[in-house]
Amino acid sequence: LDTLEKWVTEIFSEIPNNGLPKPSFDHLTQPFDTPEFHKLYRVVPIRKVHSLSITWALPPQEQYYRVKPLHYISWLVGHEGKGSVLSFLRKKFWALALYGGNGETGFEQNSTYSIFSISVTLTDEGYKHFYEVAHVVFQYVKMLQKRGPEKRQVIWEEIQKIEANEFHYQEQTDPVDYVESLCENMQLFQKEDFLTGDQLLFEYKPEV
Repeated sequence: LDTLEKWVTEIFSEIPNNGLPKPSFDHLTQPFDTPEFHKLYRVVPIRKVHSLSITWALPPQEQYYRVKPLHYISWLVGHEGKGSVLSFLRKKFWALALYGGNGETGFEQNSTYSIFSISVTLTDEGYKHFYEVAHVVFQYVKMLQKRGPEKRQVIWEEIQKIEANEFHYQEQTDPVDYVESLCENMQLFQKEDFLTGDQLLFEYKPEV
């Protein structure tokens, strides 16, 4: 560690600090022409696959990294057991798979906005009923909104434990990739969370 510290000091200490704060774009609260979002776009696929994608542009969520609200919502939306959206759609023979969430990349999450998407892989029959499929997805999201998160702390704690297990038993990554990831984290999180901020859930805040 002493050798590494010496190298870092030698290589980077001569880089001047301009003393300027990190740029923020959080004043740009409407990056998208949102009326254009209230439309259905049909895209002809290259592969023979039917996919329905529903995308929301949300206020920026990156400051809530200790809570990870979008991760929590995607967990509920992506649930495949009894009472889930996918279970219902499979019984109708309308869908093969469903997943939702935020990619946590710079494009999908930043200081200006956050993207949340739900994607459904449709059967041929599901393609004929894609309006009904979209309706079911919106109904489920509405139900989550109405019921609220108060009674779901157990689910949040379950997600927290699973993510903690994955963090503690993850395979060793390529050192260069790991350093790059840490450098990105240093721009986003408090210093005590540089190693864990992108993976672990720390606080349960239902209001968020």
